[in-house]
Amino acid sequence: MDSEAGQGATPHQDDDRTVIALVDDDRNILTTVSIALQAEGFATRVYSDGEAALSALLGNPPDLAIFDIKMPKMDGMELLRRLRDHSPLPVIFLTSKDDEQDEEAGLQMGADDYIAKPFSLRLLLARIRAILRRSDARRPLPIEPGELASEVIERGRLRMDPARHHVTWDGKPVSLTVTEFLLLEALALHPGVIKSRNQLMDAAYPDDVFVDDRTVDSHIKRMRRKFRSVDNQFSAIETLYGAGYSFSDG
Repeated sequence: MDSEAGQGATPHQDDDRTVIALVDDDRNILTTVSIALQAEGFATRVYSDGEAALSALLGNPPDLAIFDIKMPKMDGMELLRRLRDHSPLPVIFLTSKDDEQDEEAGLQMGADDYIAKPFSLRLLLARIRAILRRSDARRPLPIEPGELASEVIERGRLRMDPARHHVTWDGKPVSLTVTEFLLLEALALHPGVIKSRNQLMDAAYPDDVFVDDRTVDSHIKRMRRKFRSVDNQFSAIETLYGAGYSFSDG
């Protein structure tokens, strides 16, 4: 496992592998996730707190970073805030199960996605690949089950380009996380069709990952808020109480 001792290498020289930085004060998570990522062909750099990570992330940027939110010295929120002053580096947050307020704040500050602990390594790998595909065209990555499709989707005022992870409403960009994108894609591919929460979970999460109804509802609520920031009359995502959600392109 690579560590802080390897900070001095120039960017992207970890045997020409995609480099993932892990920042967490939990040594077990650092070790487990690093081994899993290396088994998938990634190079890893690990840091036990935000202070140790910041200068390395700015001076020798990886391809993507994964932050725990709650850390000593400098937490993940502060680390992201300082990082975003200088860098668009893709970031995934690790959060506690019920930290919806932290998740919201992190996404507003520029995190690309979040995953609640305890998490599935398969889910983490799927999110990493999807985010890298949209942010780094220099290295083609194989499409895994549950990841983004390639054809542009146009439904009324909505336009989705999965290859670029780009969404517009009435020509105005809407920034979605990977999870939000996958949920919207599942709805927009079949306008007018009611999708149950279980069907939406299947579209956004690997088969071995369980999430409760509140998780899907939280994503939908956050997604609506983003669309309403560009169109306060947005109502294309409809709730059918007791049944699920549908997308209207009318």
